[in-house]
Amino acid sequence: MPQIENQKVVYPELSYRIIGICFGIHNKLGCYCNEQQYADALEETLKQEDVSYIRENFLPPSFKGERNRNKPDFLIDNKIIIDLKTKRAVTREDYYQMRRYLTATGMRLGVIVNFRPRFMSHKRILNSELPY
Repeated sequence: MPQIENQKVVYPELSYRIIGICFGIHNKLGCYCNEQQYADALEETLKQEDVSYIRENFLPPSFKGERNRNKPDFLIDNKIIIDLKTKRAVTREDYYQMRRYLTATGMRLGVIVNFRPRFMSHKRILNSELPY
């Protein structure tokens, strides 16, 4: 794998690897599967690639009395949150959801991956509450 020279990108090697895996899944399955099918394919590929992950695990409550509501699709190597979507466009609510995940976990990077468009899209979101 070539060296990534831009040091300002958070977790460049791991995040580029995960996005590459997602592009491969999209190329194989197309854009008309449901979110669960893409998640199953991602999990299988992560196993084959020997990437450490946790799938669909509830996050700790944000405040006393909160019920388990925050459940990201994947936590990769305890560094990156991956949230899979199958919709025409990622919305502001999807962005806010990722911000909640980042705040609850204290992680630095989240990626929203949308498999529905003809060309898969992804959006990197940084936890602005953490110093760079």
